[in-house]
Amino acid sequence: MKRIGKARNIVEAGSGWGTLALHLSGQDVNFRITGIENSLIPLWVSRLFARLNSADNVTFIRGDLYAYSYKQADVILCYLYPSAMKRLSSIFREQLVPGTKIISICFALPGWEPREVITCRDMYRTKVYIYEVVL
Repeated sequence: MKRIGKARNIVEAGSGWGTLALHLSGQDVNFRITGIENSLIPLWVSRLFARLNSADNVTFIRGDLYAYSYKQADVILCYLYPSAMKRLSSIFREQLVPGTKIISICFALPGWEPREVITCRDMYRTKVYIYEVVL
């Protein structure tokens, strides 16, 4: 997890079934991960899996990812569709402080220049975009 650096507060915007947040929770117990999900069934399943896996450093909350305050996040994870990324772009510009990292799986963040783009070795050649907020 060296790419995330010294992050402590990680937010997954649209956490779905919680698999990404739960996987990340096992990488470093010092991470404090918040998954934001609006749909009740995936939210309940995420909470159940967190409890079953004793993932005490993960919290899943029901919320609107466009209304959530990202101001305290060190890292934001996104695995969202293009129009959601477009909508979050301006929200991130307003709220994030220099040094905050945004990691987006599959879809670029419109209007932002990635610091790095990683192409995975899976059959889809999935791209992971890494951004860092600068002044």
